[in-house]
Amino acid sequence: MTIPEHSQLGKTSAYADQYDASLLFPIPRLAKRLELGIAGMPPFLGADLWTAFELSWLNPRGKPQVALAHFTVPCETPNIIESKSFKLYLNSFNNTRFADAAEVQARLRADISEAAWRGAAQPSIVGVKLLLPELFDREPVHEMDGLSLDRLDMECTRYTPAPDLLRAAFDEQPVSEVLTSNLLKSNCLVTGQPDWGSVQIRYSGPQIEQAGLLQYLVSFRNHHEFHEQCAERIFMDLWTQCKPAKLSVYARYTRRGGLDINPFRTSHPQGLPANVRMARQ
Repeated sequence: MTIPEHSQLGKTSAYADQYDASLLFPIPRLAKRLELGIAGMPPFLGADLWTAFELSWLNPRGKPQVALAHFTVPCETPNIIESKSFKLYLNSFNNTRFADAAEVQARLRADISEAAWRGAAQPSIVGVKLLLPELFDREPVHEMDGLSLDRLDMECTRYTPAPDLLRAAFDEQPVSEVLTSNLLKSNCLVTGQPDWGSVQIRYSGPQIEQAGLLQYLVSFRNHHEFHEQCAERIFMDLWTQCKPAKLSVYARYTRRGGLDINPFRTSHPQGLPANVRMARQ
């Protein structure tokens, strides 16, 4: 059974020095979604946007090659990929010879797609984009657009998720807003290590009370859950408590082990946000 406790998280791991797709460890999304009351089709669309900063392999003559990689894992996949297993998998490329970057990209797409879609009735693929060194200086750094909730001077006393802090003005005219915070922090579900993040909330509907929203986001501080699950919890709590007509939640977490994970969930069809890193990432 692929449960977090059976993964390599928190364990001493030997680094494979040759390509090994079996290192990828998928974890079903279903159990955590059931906790949120999602038994069937989720009320959101979206994807998990990953960035790999430590990708290397050997060319046919044994010369090391390097690249950045962007991965797009649809939220419809039955599984997430446990991040340490992803790191171990990518490191298994380090001493393996490939014909060219296109072969590496094809191998990444095939392996990650198989793990993420494993068990699906109609499996599909994940998106994989490689950026070679000549394109590195085109990678921008940009903070999230929106009104910062962090400007509010307020007392925070709750550090486990408290959806009752969320309030909205149901008896007033609806609004459209984009709100951000850099104060998102949660902890790894298995190891307890801190996960630092930022979040952007874009919505239309009853105006969400900003002080309560910031207190709610801060309340994740001692919570143990994977990045993707935290983003879905935030979406579902806002969707249930504040009843927006439209809602998008975009969380960007700082990298660990050369990987960052950036979940995006939206109530309505739209293009995915650009996978542009923030200064902290």
